[in-house]
Amino acid sequence: MEKYDISGFESSLSELGIKLRDEAYDRFIQYYELLTEWNKVMNLTAITEYDEVVTKHFVDSLSIVKAGDFRVSVPEVLNGSEESAAKSSLKVIDIGTGAGFPGIPLKIAFPELEITLLDSLNKRIGFLNTVIEELGLKGIEALHGRAEDYAKKGQLRESFDLCVSRAVANLSTLSEYCLPYVKVGGKFIAYKAEKTSEEISAAEKAVSELGGRIEKCEEFTLPGTDLYRTLVVIEKIKATPGKYPRKAGTPSKEPL
Repeated sequence: MEKYDISGFESSLSELGIKLRDEAYDRFIQYYELLTEWNKVMNLTAITEYDEVVTKHFVDSLSIVKAGDFRVSVPEVLNGSEESAAKSSLKVIDIGTGAGFPGIPLKIAFPELEITLLDSLNKRIGFLNTVIEELGLKGIEALHGRAEDYAKKGQLRESFDLCVSRAVANLSTLSEYCLPYVKVGGKFIAYKAEKTSEEISAAEKAVSELGGRIEKCEEFTLPGTDLYRTLVVIEKIKATPGKYPRKAGTPSKEPL
């Protein structure tokens, strides 16, 4: 672990108001090593340099704190209050998690979150399960399947406090995949890498139809960079009609 300089990582997280214990940084380095090792035989990420992975994957994933304090209990964070630790855990689902972003960084930093990782490629699930096992993470599972399937009644529909996604899709399409998983009163937070005002305006009707309301958009640059980011926070205000999400492929071909 000594060959990795975590000072830049610590500095970036400090700007986000996050301070982690040493063991959390050890897990991030383990994760980085597994990511680059597996990436040699399967396509997990085009970003492999340590500093870039830290900034563009780890810090980016944890930048969700810019959208507000979504956390319920955070014992890996120093100086966590007893009051916060006494509360129940948030149930979080990461749709289209890929190599585990943002779900695994969120679990490492905030281990009391109960996290489900969902991805449609089984090879990635093998990688995610290896990361979970090697890092000794508890209260996290990786599921293989399409977002449209697990959102059906009797599966995982409307059972999460928070849905997150860094998947590349327009907001209307992404909302159709994600909002069905969120409980009424919960939130869906979409990570976007660009200015999104036109996309958000175009998605308002779809979000409303799916039972959501765009609460706010948090725009910022990642700490220590000029990389622009937007977090779109959507509140679930009523149940999603049963006909959504539509059959596989339709949300992306014919956005609401």
